[in-house]
Amino acid sequence: MASLDFDLEESQFRTYYAQQATALQAACTAITSLVAAAVAQAGGIDIAKVEGRVKDADECIRKFVRKYRPALEESNTPYDIQSYISDLIGVRVVCLYGDELEKVAQIMRARFAVIDVTDKVAAVESTEASFGYKGLHLDLRLGAAERDLPEHAAYAHWAFELQVRTIIQDSWSVLDHKIKYKKSIPQQLKRRINVLSALFELADREFLQIRDATAAELLQAPDETADTALDAPADAQAPHKAAGGSSELNAFTFLKIATHFFKDFEFEPSKVDGFVDDIQAWSPRMTRARFNTLMRETIGVVKRYKQHFEEQNPQGSFNPYTVMRHCLYLSNKTAFRAALRNSAREAFEAWLVDNTDPRPH
Repeated sequence: MASLDFDLEESQFRTYYAQQATALQAACTAITSLVAAAVAQAGGIDIAKVEGRVKDADECIRKFVRKYRPALEESNTPYDIQSYISDLIGVRVVCLYGDELEKVAQIMRARFAVIDVTDKVAAVESTEASFGYKGLHLDLRLGAAERDLPEHAAYAHWAFELQVRTIIQDSWSVLDHKIKYKKSIPQQLKRRINVLSALFELADREFLQIRDATAAELLQAPDETADTALDAPADAQAPHKAAGGSSELNAFTFLKIATHFFKDFEFEPSKVDGFVDDIQAWSPRMTRARFNTLMRETIGVVKRYKQHFEEQNPQGSFNPYTVMRHCLYLSNKTAFRAALRNSAREAFEAWLVDNTDPRPH
């Protein structure tokens, strides 16, 4: 029963918490899975992680003392602590980009019943005197229809707090909690903390803008495969420009060419980056036009070899990167010797010898 005796209410809360600990942990696991599934089913959002936790009893009491106890006792209002702790169960969704926070929030609003929403962006930006992480906090519970389902019976009555942050906001939160004194401190120290917070905010913004700029560069990359006028001979290359004004090969122009030859293959960005870096190391003067030309000159031969290889090695792998490595080697065996391992190079050479001069002229 509610009272104004803090020691009594603290004791009762600790007893309540101990009794519910196992159920809380099971509910946390189940709800975290529901949240992760809802985000995954929606698709189109880059998620770094989805994790859940049960709030520590001491932390719950500290929160109550900080946020609610003074006003309640001042107004002579009886209380029981558990009624004021809405985040015993907490779930965190960490996105990569700032514009995905509201997308996740919309998914959660559609999936769960909303009790309350706290916009940390507005809270932080409303004052110059404080610093902290930004993000969205939503107090949620299962919707009425789902609460009645037998499979949800064990945790249907629990509310939970959902935190939606970017990966940089999440990092700042971790570091921010390690800064022991942030208010009653010398002004120069407070300023340094504010500068650090601003750097994290800038990093968040830049990360988003780099994503958008990367997408724009990819869309704007010239399509060499549609321009036969750029089929310059190998000796027409220059360090940064080739005949016809073709620029140096990069990840964006490589993707335009590679996806033309391998339409059904999904090129993973990190592998593209590494492969183009290898090509530039093997042939620093490689241009997008020349790469397109050598691919078209050699891919017919390499595809014939690929068919032969797969017939001889049913369990072997000959993916588009392997095809391109063979194309590079066939175009210039000296410059691109390192594109193939010794065993692959020897097998390819043996096949070339056994076939009627399949190499291009």
